[in-house]
Order: sequence, then structure tokens, then C-alpha cells
Amino acid sequence: MKKLGHLSLLAGLLIPALAHADLGDRVTAALQAGSLLAFILVFFGGVLTSLTPCVYPLIPITLTIFGARGKDVGRGRAVLLALVYVNGMGLMYASLGTGVALTGHAFGTFMANPWVIAPIALIFVLMAASMFGAFEMNLPMGLQTRLSQVGGTGFGGAFVMGLVGGIIAAPCTGPVLASLLAYVATTRSVLFGASLLYVYALGMGLLFFILAATAASLPKSGAWMESVKSVFGVVMLLAAAYFARNIIKPLAHFGDWHPWFGELHAALLIVGVFIGGIHLSFHDAIGKRIRKALGLALAVYGGFGLIAWVLTPKPLEWVKGEPAARARAAAEKKPLLLDFSADWCLPCKELELQVFGTAEVQRELDRFVAGSVDLTEEDEAVAALREKYDAKTLPTVLLIGSDGTIAHRWKQPMTAEDFLREAQKVH
Repeated sequence: MKKLGHLSLLAGLLIPALAHADLGDRVTAALQAGSLLAFILVFFGGVLTSLTPCVYPLIPITLTIFGARGKDVGRGRAVLLALVYVNGMGLMYASLGTGVALTGHAFGTFMANPWVIAPIALIFVLMAASMFGAFEMNLPMGLQTRLSQVGGTGFGGAFVMGLVGGIIAAPCTGPVLASLLAYVATTRSVLFGASLLYVYALGMGLLFFILAATAASLPKSGAWMESVKSVFGVVMLLAAAYFARNIIKPLAHFGDWHPWFGELHAALLIVGVFIGGIHLSFHDAIGKRIRKALGLALAVYGGFGLIAWVLTPKPLEWVKGEPAARARAAAEKKPLLLDFSADWCLPCKELELQVFGTAEVQRELDRFVAGSVDLTEEDEAVAALREKYDAKTLPTVLLIGSDGTIAHRWKQPMTAEDFLREAQKVH
């Protein structure tokens, strides 16, 4: 059985099909034509992005803000809080659009900075600790007083958390967001780019409006809530580890593509849940606390192993660096595949798994030289390569014929079928 078949349920929860391969193309075409359809497609892309792993961990935070925990909050006020929260996200993304327009660089490189990744991972760890009952999240009284003077703790806090939520969700750069950033970076259209990204944030916020409209009526207590909080806590720890992969080498290199690796970690996850990682509480007797801790450790380790397994494709022989790949292709008189990627690029990892990791594509690439170009670290050489091959957004994939001419270029994710159709034309 294929790897993705093993993980059909996990993929449905963690990596939904947040856009068909041609959605990015449609957005790009609509942008270039100046069509209002672009706003509709961008909104729809935002809705799909809200179902991705980067956004899942924000759910318990939004429930806290909108009143699902603590004091009772009316549905009308919860919806207003959601409106403020989403506008905070909208401002963050509009600012992102403005920054990209002014600098001409995509936001992805920002997410490769340890000074950005480490605080985000730490926030997730702290939120997980709160879910497990280590402490309750409350603003200091002094800060509450100050916020109340500018419109109330709830609304001020919701707006600030919307700004933070926008940063946390930013790495989920699917085809729609990649197309938006490419458009804004190349055209330098500040007003249009900022407004499109604001609409994108509104699409992402639809999920939170739904939460706000329903969360106020959820039960506030009960043993089931401890289990729900534990699930969210595990998800947050997995999110922290996922982000930390970009800056911690052992985590980045952890994983194996063989089926046994996925089956082993799935078993560890199940055992962790079974012995008490979810349904037990740290407020129980000492024996149950030990079971809870052991179960959590196994569940998180097993869950991260599954994620690493999904993100580890079957090995393909890559020639690292553009000069070495060009030289080898010329020496062997073969066509060349150039794959531009970076450690922080989630669509690049999906492309490596879902396209270059398939048996059909690997058979076709036997007659190619496969070259990988790492754009993780931004320097003069990387900037020159970006300019030379028009690789200003990621992923960018080029097919170059044996005569040295560029036969096809992708600047967004594609399916294995799309790749094979074009690769078979190149000689």
C-alpha cells in the first residue's frame, strides 16, 4: 500500500487539500487580467487555508477569546470579538502585502529566521502547558486596566491575538497565497496587494466567525473538556516541533520514508492515547499522573514521527547546486530538472513528497539530471539565482532541455500528472 494510503485519515486532519493545483493558476490569471474574480478566489483560498495545520492550534485560543472558557459571553458579543480578531489578522496580512510590495521579496524568508521561529514554537509550548492545567492564561491586571481604557480587555486582546494569529498562520503558504505574494512582489502594487491579502485574511477568518457563533453555547465544564484540552495540547506540541524543524537540525533530519517507520510511530501514538495521554488528568492521583505524562510523551513522539514520515519522500538522487547540476547535465547530454526550494517552504515539501516522491515521476526522471537549489539562506548568490531563473516565489521548478533552453517553468505546486505531461515533451 502506498504511503498516502496509509495516512488517508491523518492527511484529512493535518494536510487537507487546501487548493487544487490549478487554483494558483486561476488566481494568477485573474490578477493579471485585473478581474474582480481574483477577490472571490482569494477569499476561497483563505477559507481553505484555515483548514491547514498552522491554523488548527489557534482554535483553543480563539475559544478562550470568544468566551468558550471563563465567564459567559453572549453570542452577539462573541461575534463582535471575532470581527475584531479577524480584522487584526487582516491588518497583519495587509501589512504583509505592503511590505512585499515595497521590498519585492516574499515573506517566506522571514519564517526561516530563528528569532521568529523560536518565539512561535515557545508560544505553542506555553499554550500546550495551559491546556494541561499548568496555569490559566490571564492578562496582568495592569495590562487589563490599560486595555479597558482603549475599548475593553476583550476587544483589545482579540485584536492583538488576531495580529499574532496572522503571523503563526503565515507559513501555510498554499497556491493562493504564493500567487498573491508573487503578484505583489513583481508589480509593486501596494494598494491592490494589501487589499487582496486583507480579503485573504477574511477568508481565513470565516472559521473563527463560525466558532464565535457556536462556542458561546458549548458546555463549560465536564470531564470531556479535559480530554478536548489534552487533544489541543498535543496538537500544539506537535505544531511547536513542526516549526522548530526549521531551526533544529536533528528535528529537520528526523524521519524515514519506509512504511515500517510510519507504522511504528502510529502504534506509539495509539499506545500513548490508550494508556491515558488524553483521557487522564494531571490533577488525578500520582499513578494516573505518571500514566498521563508517559502517554503524552508517546503520543507526541508518535505524532511527530508520523508527520516526519509524511514529509520524507522516497529518496531521489539530487545534484546539489545549480552549477553542478548544469555541468552534469551538459556532460551527460541529458535534460535538466531544477527545483528551487527552502527549508521553510511547506508547498516545496508537499511537492517533493506528492510529485517527486511518486514512482511514476521517479521513473521519468531517470533520463534527467535532477538538480536542487536551496534558497533557505538569503545572500548575493541566492539573489542572483532568483533573478536569473525568475524564482522569486517558491516553489519554482524548471525543465531545461539538453540544448540548455528552458522548456517549461512552474511557479506554483503541480500534480504528478501535470509534471509528467510536460516532462515527457522535454529532450
